[in-house]
Amino acid sequence: MSRTRKVLQLSCLSLVLPLALAAQMPATALTSALRWRSVGPFTGGRVTAVAGVASEPNLFYQGTAGGGVWETTDYGQHWRNISDKDFKTGAIGAVAVAPSNPKIIYVGTGDSAPRNTELTGHGMYKSTDGGKTWSYIGLGATHIISWITVDPNNPDVVYAAAFGHLWAANPERGVYKTTDGGQTWKKILFVNDNTGAITLAMDPSNPQVLYATMWQMYRRHWTFSSGGPGSGIYKTTDGGATWTNITHRPGLPAGIFGKVGIAVAPSDPNVVYALIQAMYKGQAGGLFRSDNAGQTWRLVNNSMDITQRAFYYGYVYVDPKDANTIYLPNVGVYVSHDAGKKLIPLRPPHGDNHVLWINPNHPQIFIEGNDGGATVTLNGGKSFSSENNQPTGQFYHANLDNQFPFHIYGAQQDRGSNDGSSAAPTAVWKTVTGGEMSWDVPTPGKPWISYGSGYYSQEMRENRRMGLTTNVSPWPEYKFGLAGAHIKYRYGWNHHAVIFSPDNPHELLMGANVLFETLDQGLHWKAISPDLTRNDKSKQARPGGPISADVTGEEMFDTISSIAVSPQDGNEIWTGSDDGLVYLTRDAGAHWTPVRPPALPTWSTITCIELSRTDAGTAYVSASRYDWDDFRPYIYKTTDYGKTWTALTAGLPQDQYIESVRLDPSDPSLMFAGTSASVYFSLNGGQQWQPLKLNLPAVRVNDVEIQPEQHAVVLATFGRGFWVLDNLQFLEQLNGANVSRDAAYVFKPQQAWITEGGRGGFGGGAGGQHLAPGVAVFYHLPSDYTAGAPVKLTFSDANGNVVNSISLPEKPMRNPFGFGPPRRAPKLHAGMNSFQWNLRYPTAVDVKGIFNTGFSASVPIGPEVVPGTYYVALTYDGQTTPKQAFTVTLDPRWHSTQADLEQQFDLLMRLHRAVNQLDVNLNKAIDARAALRKSGGNSQAVDKLTDAINAYVDLKIQSGEGALVYPPRLRSWLSAITNQVGQAPVAPTVSMVEVANGYIAQADAAVKRLQADVAATGGATNR
Repeated sequence: MSRTRKVLQLSCLSLVLPLALAAQMPATALTSALRWRSVGPFTGGRVTAVAGVASEPNLFYQGTAGGGVWETTDYGQHWRNISDKDFKTGAIGAVAVAPSNPKIIYVGTGDSAPRNTELTGHGMYKSTDGGKTWSYIGLGATHIISWITVDPNNPDVVYAAAFGHLWAANPERGVYKTTDGGQTWKKILFVNDNTGAITLAMDPSNPQVLYATMWQMYRRHWTFSSGGPGSGIYKTTDGGATWTNITHRPGLPAGIFGKVGIAVAPSDPNVVYALIQAMYKGQAGGLFRSDNAGQTWRLVNNSMDITQRAFYYGYVYVDPKDANTIYLPNVGVYVSHDAGKKLIPLRPPHGDNHVLWINPNHPQIFIEGNDGGATVTLNGGKSFSSENNQPTGQFYHANLDNQFPFHIYGAQQDRGSNDGSSAAPTAVWKTVTGGEMSWDVPTPGKPWISYGSGYYSQEMRENRRMGLTTNVSPWPEYKFGLAGAHIKYRYGWNHHAVIFSPDNPHELLMGANVLFETLDQGLHWKAISPDLTRNDKSKQARPGGPISADVTGEEMFDTISSIAVSPQDGNEIWTGSDDGLVYLTRDAGAHWTPVRPPALPTWSTITCIELSRTDAGTAYVSASRYDWDDFRPYIYKTTDYGKTWTALTAGLPQDQYIESVRLDPSDPSLMFAGTSASVYFSLNGGQQWQPLKLNLPAVRVNDVEIQPEQHAVVLATFGRGFWVLDNLQFLEQLNGANVSRDAAYVFKPQQAWITEGGRGGFGGGAGGQHLAPGVAVFYHLPSDYTAGAPVKLTFSDANGNVVNSISLPEKPMRNPFGFGPPRRAPKLHAGMNSFQWNLRYPTAVDVKGIFNTGFSASVPIGPEVVPGTYYVALTYDGQTTPKQAFTVTLDPRWHSTQADLEQQFDLLMRLHRAVNQLDVNLNKAIDARAALRKSGGNSQAVDKLTDAINAYVDLKIQSGEGALVYPPRLRSWLSAITNQVGQAPVAPTVSMVEVANGYIAQADAAVKRLQADVAATGGATNR
């Protein structure tokens, strides 16, 4: 049987066989050509580890709480990720470069600043080529690696401080050592199942001497404890074979310790500093110094500036060349040149500072990490590099509006709330009202008015057109720092639910421990529910202890964490709480019914409730229990208003908890789930889940949102900002697409928009990936496809006229203005491919030897199509697939009529034909002249041809600004008027038409002259 006949038979079978039999390509293979688009904002998130290379002072690394490991080679001016390809998590706890071989880098995973939103790691990674590639080297059960120290003489000898599980006791804690570069590990210091290692310090002159600090610390959703009998300071002088507990040496506090940061002065190893959380002289901590290697100590400073919130800060760093110069990061960063007595504040670009690395050869050069990113100084902290060049922001939620292009709203950890376009450079991201934990919510139809939440009871309404922000708190009793039991209304942190009702755009709902409603923009609020939580007073005390409290509101418990209103009936409202309850009202709050899934473990956080837009009584609930050391996924579905529930977790990893679950508004069988490490989708209503990771890095997806009118899926990630998938309509086809491994197939392209003439789409820039102009075409090539086999995409209009026929792969093309390297076309391969059509007619013939620039002639690209219905078909191996229709729509911000656009198009086509005819005949004249010169023909004929060519194009222009030296000619004038007419999707002006007509007439005359001159010359040549 011939291969062609086999393909035809398979194509015929696919028309009649059920999907299960015919669709041999799995959905994950069909989605392989899709790509998530990182849209920013380019603002840094929390940095938990930094490192550098002594011999290369321009080279630094940063490890982030959720965004992976990044490298800069220009002192922090630019950063690039070096962990995405190999790491299974973006949560980093420690980074260390081997001093004897800086190509060797060790990274420990797990967020080492243990907040309530802490991300768990899974061990250690190692690179031997400066971060180009990485190998996993174990210690997965430790969950958090908080510090790494490498022997300065032997890069295979490494010590790792394992903090352990944050939410439960576990034996995989303490200090681990490897002597073979991570192939094997030995636990060399262990206290108990509740105490982990937090910092290490080595005597660089004698690597057998190390100090380790142990920390007894745990968290619960509603509280945490920092300190206990297991905490303390240990010292070894034999590389960890034996350890001495030096916790209560003379001069140190006598009671229990909490977190301890420790550092050895490289210039004098007898000098050791310890920043200790412990009750001492009426304060909850202090900085201590030893001048005899830890035998005795003295208090240097107990200022609250360096001891506050010890669990979150609590480190000390010593200048490599001066034992009396130390750095103490906290809310601010302080330097002292007298061993800590006098604290001098530095001014990095952000507060909440955690880590430093000081270049041992150049102590004025160091890198500092804080809640806003990593920043480098070259002058000892007098000035710092920007942190607005690293897309590692930690976002809790996303909200979308209906602008075009739509905007994304969300709150970033420790950076407030943001609003930015989904399809423009990150330079347009703006700060809007709302705190770091807020759900920033735009008003339907009035996106310039948004609501944002602050700490405790605060709620603000911002009108950006008026420049007015108003406090609209339901109960403005601001009692910051008090326990939940002493506050009338409790609000959650990252699950701080605020939504507009889809049934009534004037109804705004907000979750506390009760559900609030306002119908007049927050002027009046009404509680429309009783307390919808467990209201367990034992879980509403002041968090912290046993040494010091820490009450920011992060641990506020018994709060409403999710709200959903039925799109079919605004009286139907569902709520979920962070203590595991689900309630339903069907009469706008008059009566509430508990409907929690009975199989859901009692103490769970309801992370999301999603309601069907088509099926009454159908709801989906997701929950997480990572704060109970349970990382399994929980998703449930009900079809009878919560009377019965079915679990929907098949296909989901059992170690990834769920933060969000969403339904496609156009296809209820298409669902999305955001997990603690990625995103998944389902084509059958959640019965089976499949990964949709694609190019998304390993990162927690806190929220999934859908913009149905613009066919986009949006992710809010905790460590990499916002991401957009622009191909929702492609995913909606997968259930009905019969794609055989052995046949070609083209998918229906997604709706496309004409914007700004399509020149560059929606913009771009250093801050985020812009939305490409035109329409994306996804197509499948058979499994036996070989490179070079002819592939063609043909685009036609509604009347069947061919608009453009493109052979693939395209040849490399220079950009329209001649600047920059050629644009490389992607290679074709068996399986899924994609092609971005620019919605244009074919490029005209260009003049041989012309140099296209912005000042003279341009590449004669074809006119853009007008709005309407178009079709695409794929031709492969002599067979053409059925045509797929798609729609091209005008950007709704433009108000041109169809007649306006057709008038513009007609003029552009006339100009395009004129350019094409002129260029074709100029090339004939150039060829004839070359032939005459080669044959030694009539010099007068050569001169006549040269005069004719030069009359219409000046080929001496061969540089970007050559047109400023040599005068452009008619070919350039045609380009100029074409660009002006096509600059925007509007009708041409009367003067544009007059100028264009004049140039077209000149081009017609030029063609006649060139044809005559070539004919005459050719005749003379023949004689």
